[in-house]
Amino acid sequence: MKRIRLGLETRKMWSGYLFISPWLVGFLAFLVYPLAMSLYMSFQSINNVSELNMKFVGWDNYTRAFIKDTQFVPFFLHAVRTSLIEIPLILSFSLFIASMLNQNVKGKLFFRGAFFLPVLIGSGFVMQQLLGLQADPMQAAMAQLQSASGGGQIREVGGLDIPAALTVYLPPELADALSDVLKTLTVALWKTGIPILLFIAGLQGISESLYESAKCDGATPWEMFWKITFPLMTPILLLNAIFTLVDSFTDLRNVMMIYIKYTGFSKIELGYASALGWLYFLFVFLLVMLVIALTRKRIVYIGER
Repeated sequence: MKRIRLGLETRKMWSGYLFISPWLVGFLAFLVYPLAMSLYMSFQSINNVSELNMKFVGWDNYTRAFIKDTQFVPFFLHAVRTSLIEIPLILSFSLFIASMLNQNVKGKLFFRGAFFLPVLIGSGFVMQQLLGLQADPMQAAMAQLQSASGGGQIREVGGLDIPAALTVYLPPELADALSDVLKTLTVALWKTGIPILLFIAGLQGISESLYESAKCDGATPWEMFWKITFPLMTPILLLNAIFTLVDSFTDLRNVMMIYIKYTGFSKIELGYASALGWLYFLFVFLLVMLVIALTRKRIVYIGER
């Protein structure tokens, strides 16, 4: 029997496929298949959940979200408004803190670890306690959905709140507004760990000779920031913007995420929940593409790409 001899490049290629095969199996089984199944279910109506007995309904689930469902559009707009408030706040605060931590100050390693610590403990039970979700986040989500569907205002879930004694001396509208601002600040600042580290890595990649040359020309620190630091940080800024955007729209307190889970697993409408999930995914995907398209010509890269 004649043996087939493979070339060096071919053997390297097959070795690479062999090494990535566990990841590839997991990618197909736990990402591609669920996505394809959810897309298929979005055009179906589930008649029997235990046996997944489905009936094809076409685009009815998608049209229902905009025509029949009175909660989808308010929840969707609220999720967009909250995310658009959080994203600039997270990015500006992260860049400011990263600029401070990049200076020669005592204890900067401690502060870097302190700002990154919420990333390590900011999930699970700790985050649930911080946001007031307790051990069952779905219970708090249901309370929020019921209050909103009953005609009340959609309120932020968890976070810091103004003292009860202070609310006596404030108009109800002002107290509610301050409460929402504090709760937004709580979670927004809690999410700055990874953006701060990315900004620090970008700041450390800027050559000191650029600042020394600017000082010789009489540039002020403010001018050096806008003429050197900020342009060279635009690639990291874009990376952080996309990361923060996706993280904000998929946050556990996001009203749309709560509503999709409630529709799918409490009301047991898996087909409609899948349609809501795909509508939400397409919006976030198009928003990311829009950000990349608008900033493509404004990103400054050093050297050849």
